Amino acid sequence: MTISVKETNHLAAHGGNLRALACKAGCAVDEILDFSASINPLGPPEELRQIISRSVGNLACYPDPHAGSLLAHLAGILGVEKDQLLAANGSTEIIYALPRALDVKRAVVPVPSYSDYRRAAELAGLKVLSLPLVAEDGFRVDFAALAGSIQNGDLVFLGRPNNPTGVSFAHRDLLELVDKFPGIYFAVDESFYEFIEGESGLISKKMVPNLIVFRSLTKFYAIPGLRLGFAVAAPEVAARLREQILPWTVNGIAQAVGEKIVGDPEYGAASRGFIEERRNELFVNINNINCLSAVKGDANFLLIRLQAERTAQELADRLLKNHRIAIRVCENFSGLDDTYFRVAVRSREDNDRLCAALTGELVPGRQVGKKARGTPALMLQGTSSNAGKSVLTAALCRIFLQDGYNVAPFKAQNMSLNSFVTRKGEEMGRAQVVQAQACRLDPDVRMNPVLLKPSSDVGCQVIVNGFPIGNMKADNYIRYKNEARVAAHAAYDSLAAEHDLIILEGAGSPAEVNLKKHDIVNMGMARHAGSPVLLVGDIDRGGVFASFIGTMEVMAEWERKLIAGFVVNRFRGLESLLDDAFRYTEEFTGRPVLGTVPYVRNLGLPEEDSVSFKGGLYDQVKPSGDHVTIGLIDLPHISNFTDVEPFLAEPDVHLRIIRTASELVASSPELSALILPGSKNVISDLAYLRKSGLADRITALAGERTLDIIGICGGFQMLGTKIGDPHKIESDGGEIDGLGLLEVITTLAPEKTLTRQTALHLPSHLKVHGYEIHHGRTSSTLASALRFDGGGTDGAVSPDGRIWGSYLHGIFDDDPFRRWFIDMLRSSRCLQPLGTVVAPYDLEPAFDRLAAVVREGMDMKKIYRILGLR
Repeated sequence: MTISVKETNHLAAHGGNLRALACKAGCAVDEILDFSASINPLGPPEELRQIISRSVGNLACYPDPHAGSLLAHLAGILGVEKDQLLAANGSTEIIYALPRALDVKRAVVPVPSYSDYRRAAELAGLKVLSLPLVAEDGFRVDFAALAGSIQNGDLVFLGRPNNPTGVSFAHRDLLELVDKFPGIYFAVDESFYEFIEGESGLISKKMVPNLIVFRSLTKFYAIPGLRLGFAVAAPEVAARLREQILPWTVNGIAQAVGEKIVGDPEYGAASRGFIEERRNELFVNINNINCLSAVKGDANFLLIRLQAERTAQELADRLLKNHRIAIRVCENFSGLDDTYFRVAVRSREDNDRLCAALTGELVPGRQVGKKARGTPALMLQGTSSNAGKSVLTAALCRIFLQDGYNVAPFKAQNMSLNSFVTRKGEEMGRAQVVQAQACRLDPDVRMNPVLLKPSSDVGCQVIVNGFPIGNMKADNYIRYKNEARVAAHAAYDSLAAEHDLIILEGAGSPAEVNLKKHDIVNMGMARHAGSPVLLVGDIDRGGVFASFIGTMEVMAEWERKLIAGFVVNRFRGLESLLDDAFRYTEEFTGRPVLGTVPYVRNLGLPEEDSVSFKGGLYDQVKPSGDHVTIGLIDLPHISNFTDVEPFLAEPDVHLRIIRTASELVASSPELSALILPGSKNVISDLAYLRKSGLADRITALAGERTLDIIGICGGFQMLGTKIGDPHKIESDGGEIDGLGLLEVITTLAPEKTLTRQTALHLPSHLKVHGYEIHHGRTSSTLASALRFDGGGTDGAVSPDGRIWGSYLHGIFDDDPFRRWFIDMLRSSRCLQPLGTVVAPYDLEPAFDRLAAVVREGMDMKKIYRILGLR
């Protein structure tokens, strides 16, 4: 089939021809910011991809030739009978069928209007009468003038709202004309009507024979590639139109999509609300540019007149060349000259970029280019929890620091029982503390503005900007999330303003479809930050490439656009064996694998949360030489288990995790110390110790005086005689018995203690540093364990010194104190004390080693290009 020059020009003028525009601009298609095609800026409904995927299996079958199921759905939505409807390959097919199907002699077209009305009439051999719409009257239809110009045998085309003006009209004005002239057909194009709130008023079960209403579904539902439209008319007229439509004109996938998405009230309301707000903003901003004036319309586009010493085509060429922005020149619309152009309504950011480009091109002396970029950002999200994104975030933080950037980490919301207290006394997630250390920054609560600390299977303590605001169950927190989102965005904006680059971390997976609507940490946060996303998958778990593809498949189109590529994490083996999988993944998703990071053993960095801990991360092989064994009780609500992490690097320590009473019995002969760690729910975890038999065995060991027993924070409270909860912080109230190993009494108070401390450990006379995070107020007549530099004491020590507790997290981080403690245990086992620090707890070498591994495994050149930094 040969396409004429005239046909080529007609198609090119339509707008949205991105390949032709990119060729003209000398750039890639995805570099074009397209204002020439008026498509819903929100993109298609989120379920589109799953509908298409589900329909692929039916491609081996012929579709329903007349789209019966789709028409039945449309009939229900519109309140009409099925025989009043016909489906077509977009509204264009209907426009071209009308002059052929109806017994008409002339077409009447108020102009400016869509050029295919005239073209369809001329191809059918009809004469065309153009009736100018007056710009000074807002391009509104003058129905009195129209009535005076039409005659029997006419076919009148009207756009509601009009394309390209966007101006609509009241349905009553037209219906009066329709009733008055039964010998004239009125064809109303409502392809953009769904952008207007309210019922059409023209579509009903009692359609008169001379009124046809048709719509394109491609604009509002953002599916121009599927080509779908329909018409509503009296049954006898619909039948005549149907004869002009080829069988199977609507393919099976288009039918399935239309049947599922048309009439979605939530999508419709969101689209109309978004477009109205953006259109009003754009209208004001355009009219603030001196040489431009926009027509006030109702659709998702604006018609604009240029009053300058250049044509709209010349302006379009400059916008395309200098800014990669495409607009729709409107000189091919009858009734408009070469000063008019049309722009689609897009996002605020896109609209601002357009206005900045227009100002730069049209206002003398003001060289305005693209809107200034925000702080460059890169986000790591995972295909699942514990995919390794926290560690990779720390690695990238150190890499960019090494490369000379003032970089900071950010995670909008973290769920973890491992927390930390900043110098300002604010609580934040431990993972962001580690990432801040990778950046050589002091931890800042803005790096983790929302922290959730689970206190039960269905509830958690909610901490915002460093301070607890209360305990919430999941449904209550969902209702609170909008406030949490505002806090997270404000924290990000403040932090980003002070740094060259932000590395963001997501949470869980963006594919958790039950959470997406109220997400504040994954794609919603990436969109706010303007951040491309790297999707991280753990190949050690298996199924990583299916996870990449599956995650992409459940994403909305705007989310998919944010994905820059994939990172395969924890790989063991020969990378070349993955080449076929890399190619398949890129061909399926259109996104490359940007890195393969090997499995790194013994990172030497604190873990983010209890997932790895519960999975056996701290389970060690027993040292072959002289050593002491320290037991750690694994509590259901264990918190800040990283307090014992420094022991992992000590060559003469075997850290043994104890989960059951039988494990404690089996290991007790070799234990030199037993540590009860922190807990987010002391009362619940104490009940667990009793139910499991661990409490009885711990008490028995204390009586044997064969090992030291230490409690930290919640563990310290458990060692006492009583724990009261009068304010129902962790229980229904009342008081319960502790293990009774220390003469201390604790009362849980509503106010949470959050403070950094430096203290003297009284038994050793060594300095220690750490932080307190607790609701408990503990009193004792025993000797204190610590004396704070700022005054006051903490903890308690039994008379024989073998049982003691403290609220100070991080107490074992101090090398001299940790070595003193280990040597004391060595002495109790008749082993020679080493007397010197042998394993300094210094994260710097670990950060540099991790950065070197990740730099080698990831394509940093491409990542820099993605960020626009090189």
